Amino acid sequence: MPRRPAKRPALPEQLVTHPAQLAACLGHLARAPLIGFDTEFVGEDAYRPELCLVQVATAEQLFVVDPFECGPLDGFWDLLLDPNRTTIVHAGREDVRMCYFQAGRPPAKVFDVQIAAGLIGMTYPIGYAGLVHDLLHQRMQKGETLTDWRKRPLTPAQVRYAYDDVRYLLPAHRKLTERLKRHKRLEWAEEEFASAVRKAVVDDATVERWRKIKGIGALDRRALAVAREVYGWRDKFAERVNRPPRFLMRDDLLIEVARRAPSKPEELHAVRGLPRGQEEAIIEAIARAQALPMDKCPEQETRDNDPPNIVLLGGLLNVVLNDFAARHRLAANLVSSGSDLKAVVRSRAYGEPLPDVPLCRGWRARAVLPELLALLSGDTAIRVADVKAADPLELVELEPEDGDEPDGAAAAPDELPPSASKPFAPAPPTGGTLE
Repeated sequence: MPRRPAKRPALPEQLVTHPAQLAACLGHLARAPLIGFDTEFVGEDAYRPELCLVQVATAEQLFVVDPFECGPLDGFWDLLLDPNRTTIVHAGREDVRMCYFQAGRPPAKVFDVQIAAGLIGMTYPIGYAGLVHDLLHQRMQKGETLTDWRKRPLTPAQVRYAYDDVRYLLPAHRKLTERLKRHKRLEWAEEEFASAVRKAVVDDATVERWRKIKGIGALDRRALAVAREVYGWRDKFAERVNRPPRFLMRDDLLIEVARRAPSKPEELHAVRGLPRGQEEAIIEAIARAQALPMDKCPEQETRDNDPPNIVLLGGLLNVVLNDFAARHRLAANLVSSGSDLKAVVRSRAYGEPLPDVPLCRGWRARAVLPELLALLSGDTAIRVADVKAADPLELVELEPEDGDEPDGAAAAPDELPPSASKPFAPAPPTGGTLE
């Protein structure tokens, strides 16, 4: 029998366009332990996005705050920094970053409904409209995605869209929290939320962003050093003038400069499209790279040349993980990437410690990794139990052969976290459908 749609949350709405209205709004929010939060911004022509609207929901009211009209929002950002208040977002990376840019810190306590959905077996990543439909059985109108939020006055359609972007956050939070508790995954969710906030505001020191530029793989080590220095100059220059880095110097031009490595400002004029007036700064960046000894220049990245056994076993673990996730109501791509699975296979094949990847940390190491390692060590085998079933595979624990000791690779105490050897407790039956 089809489910009846839940009643659309009918809450009072207020468009905040005056300092006095903002003060009253902040007084209301100060009493709320849960705040649904979203922002609208324009980031195409600035180094940092320009904040255009703030949308907020509590259990009693919806607010759309216009920062162009109501004055500074310092008091609002302070509310998000209170660890006694939970900020509810959907795919909240940019909203968290906006708070970080404005207040110097991210919200103290974040609940991301997109991540929570993946931890109870819903699609990950799932769009907001899809989550609202699948979880709350409501339909949203999404007609203002590409609107220019800087223009005033706001249209009624824009305001309606802005309210709807936070209208369902608290109901979604309530339902998702119930299911996380039922499956004993609230701690997992909190771990994921904290990790997402860290990634939103702190660049991963292990990721060299300049290496993502198209064409970088064709450069030799000296040219890579030039590309790295020019990239760093471009980023600082973009931040200073508040323009997108690629607007000031396109990636293909950066590669061309790295390839040519000119030593005089006038030589740069042969490359069309470079920012005028910055020739000396670019030449200085090139000179810094040219002065490096060769052993300090970046290494050329090797292509993925894994032998067939690594590729095959990585694919096998991916199959097992997808079956595991289906049986235990998890989004497989939230648990692990294919590259992390292959990194685990390499560590087993070459007798190395487990890699420092998400799969080998936290709840994943405790709940998922032991099953994968048991398969790699030969302690379990995989078979097709029912070709017609939604989860057709079965892992079978193998008896040690006569005279053989268990391999022990899946639970080596010097390689796994102390809790990694705990078996995964299957989620209780739920009838095969999301509630």
